[in-house]
Amino acid sequence: MIKTTLKIEGMMCGMCEAHICDVIRKTIPTAKKVKASKSKGEASFLTEDTVNGEQLQKAIGETGYTCLSVSSEEYKKKGLFGR
Repeated sequence: MIKTTLKIEGMMCGMCEAHICDVIRKTIPTAKKVKASKSKGEASFLTEDTVNGEQLQKAIGETGYTCLSVSSEEYKKKGLFGR
């Protein structure tokens, strides 16, 4: 699994977080565990394969938010009690 994290500017409320999650799901249909945080200014999700960062930045930009960066890293699921 690959975890992709987006730094996003412009989220002010819970509805903004929902908009970002919707854009991610529409742009990357295989995305799982999609979540956004206005307080952290970021969104993240999991996929099996790497994603097109430019495509995501463009889709988010079209909604009025600014995607500052896209980073991906290998995600290892933690077992019971974080082991």
